[in-house]
Amino acid sequence: MIRIREIDHIVLRVVDLERMVRFYTDVLGCTVERRQDAIGLVQLRAGSSLVDLVPVDGKLGAMGGAAPGPEGRNVDHFCFRVDPFDEAAIRAHLARFDVAGGPAESRYGAEGEGPSIYLTDPEGNTVELKGAPYQAVA
Repeated sequence: MIRIREIDHIVLRVVDLERMVRFYTDVLGCTVERRQDAIGLVQLRAGSSLVDLVPVDGKLGAMGGAAPGPEGRNVDHFCFRVDPFDEAAIRAHLARFDVAGGPAESRYGAEGEGPSIYLTDPEGNTVELKGAPYQAVA
């Protein structure tokens, strides 16, 4: 039996690599862990996981076909667990970068039902910011 513990990494095919690096580092707080420019790969640290960015015109990205767009996205969405989930602070931070977040809603995730906000990165990928599960009421 295979037991999945957490997301290891995701790979996004991107059109504007540097704009995407800035979004994930400046807005979401990821850090550049490794660059392999010869093959077209930037790996960003996102907590215990990685977000790999692959330019569509690079060696790796060209193997994936057409660029992502509204009619053919490469990923529906992915979720980052954030702690603490302080909605006001999250919204204030996003506003500093002119990034709009959707409404905070209760959604089910790996740890149970809890608050989350959806936002969109510069190339149209949907990112979910997920808080801790609600405490059970006895």
